[in-house]
Amino acid sequence: MSVPLLKIGVVLSTMAMITNWMSQTLPSLVGLNTTKLSAASGGTLDRSTGVLPTNPEESWQVYSSAQDSEGRCICTVVAPQQTMCSRDARTKQLRQLLEKVQNMSQSIEVLDRRTQRDLQYVEKMENQMKGLESKFKQVEESHKQHLARQFKAIKAKMDELRPLIPVLEEYKADAKLVLQFKEEAQNLTSVLNELQEEIGAYDYDELQSRVSNLEERLRACMQKLACGKLTGISDPVTVKTSGSRFGSWMTDPLAPEGDNRVWYMDGYHNNRFVREYKSMLDFMTTDNFTSHRLPHPWSGTGQVVYNGSIYFNKFQSHIVIRFDLKTETILKTRSLDYAGYNNMYHYAWGGHSDIDLMVDENGLWAVYATNQNAGNIVVSKLDPVSLQVLQTWNTSYPKRSAGEAFIICGTLYVTNGYSGGTKVHYAYQTNASTYEYIDIPFQNRYSHISMLDYNPKDRALYAWNNGHQVLYNVTLFHVVRADEL
Repeated sequence: MSVPLLKIGVVLSTMAMITNWMSQTLPSLVGLNTTKLSAASGGTLDRSTGVLPTNPEESWQVYSSAQDSEGRCICTVVAPQQTMCSRDARTKQLRQLLEKVQNMSQSIEVLDRRTQRDLQYVEKMENQMKGLESKFKQVEESHKQHLARQFKAIKAKMDELRPLIPVLEEYKADAKLVLQFKEEAQNLTSVLNELQEEIGAYDYDELQSRVSNLEERLRACMQKLACGKLTGISDPVTVKTSGSRFGSWMTDPLAPEGDNRVWYMDGYHNNRFVREYKSMLDFMTTDNFTSHRLPHPWSGTGQVVYNGSIYFNKFQSHIVIRFDLKTETILKTRSLDYAGYNNMYHYAWGGHSDIDLMVDENGLWAVYATNQNAGNIVVSKLDPVSLQVLQTWNTSYPKRSAGEAFIICGTLYVTNGYSGGTKVHYAYQTNASTYEYIDIPFQNRYSHISMLDYNPKDRALYAWNNGHQVLYNVTLFHVVRADEL
């Protein structure tokens, strides 16, 4: 309440200053000087009422302003006898003075109305503030638990948004590159328009080269937009409930247009039959499938279908097999040297999950652990045809502590568990050989995840959750760098 009352005080102080100025300054504007009046000349000075001229017949009597019963300012001016010439210089000055006084009176009237209105507003706000103060006291007394829950929710939201800060910093820098593309496109458009009007003004071959170069760079930019940094995972969508507690299911990210087959593998050992469903709709609504028999039983739930072949870890070995689903023949086998197997370095849930095969936008990967890396996760990039190890990265994350893992755009993401509350909290960037701890919530609806893989075509995570086949959408933040184009 102190600020509005201070405002009224300033207004009233301003009115007093205007009143004082009128009483002291108006006479001097018309040539009257209160300090030169004397009793000998017949004039008197009354400090309470105003200034009397030395000769009332030749001059005006100007009285200082006062306030009426409602607080408004009043100025009194008594005109001289009408024997003066209307063209006298003082007459003109006083006429101008009258106009100024009238203008001031009107301004003071407006100021007074505003002051009254502000006072009413302050009184109204005072009542509202008293009412709000009473309500706040009630909320504070009776809803402390509710406020605590709200604070907890806000804190959780802030924790969720905190990982976006470094991402947004990258976006600021990369926005300049997008602006550069825009400017180059505008420049080329301008050149093409001029070329239409004046053929031969520019070298056509050079212009075509510039357009082609820009087109290639933009195409490369669009391809890079398929990749990005994981910033969020949606709530799960349950596609089907079937099979045992453990298993895997997937689609082929390199399947041609119109090929929507679903592949289904129940269990993590002592099984070699793969089901093929014609479409996702068939998988969801029917039990019609084609069965493929593998030459060896698989181990774990880390199988993947890629470009018409299924890649799996042979049971009780560190051998990876590439099996063609069309011809039902083995195309290639290769051992992962030093890789642990037969439940030596499994995920936290067990299930012979020593070797996890996965794909992303960059190709085929193998995630496992070795004695040489003290049981910590090892990531290897594989040639999908020959299964040769192209490059390997050793991380410092213990594989037995990981719930599950998947790769997006060359970055390995690891969950902190497989049951109960789960989140993605570790990321290893193979392109920079660096890692960071993150905090991305991940809803574990059925409390036991035994398979989690990313499909770059669908931009989705496929999961096997306690006998439920589940899908998650992912949110990726796209970063475009000039050195990648």
